[in-house]
Amino acid sequence: MDHSFEELEAIVRNRICKVCTERTTEGQCGLENPSSCALFALFPQVARSIQSVNSNDIQEYIDAIRSNVCSVCRERAADDSCETRQQVRCALDAYLLLVVEAIEEATGKIFDKTSIPALPAGSAVGPGPQIRL
Repeated sequence: MDHSFEELEAIVRNRICKVCTERTTEGQCGLENPSSCALFALFPQVARSIQSVNSNDIQEYIDAIRSNVCSVCRERAADDSCETRQQVRCALDAYLLLVVEAIEEATGKIFDKTSIPALPAGSAVGPGPQIRL
């Protein structure tokens, strides 16, 4: 299925914004500057990166995002670190699994989440990069 970036963005907004922690009680974006949302500020690169991957391994999607989106994001530091991501304030990073799922579904691909290891009982943090204080 071919969708324009605008159509894919609308699909992703419908899926992500309603669960975003920045959403106000009125259902609006609560960011001081909504255009600063990393997910949508670079959405064409996000969509292209996700569409370039054909895998059930979420790490391959993460690698594509880091290479093609994070590398051009204005929040990235000279040493390639990202304080926004480290503070769990990057919507792209926080909701990546849902973003991948939404874009893959919209384009007729299936992302099989069963390949992602289950968390042990009582875990509050998902697999992948962890915040270290």
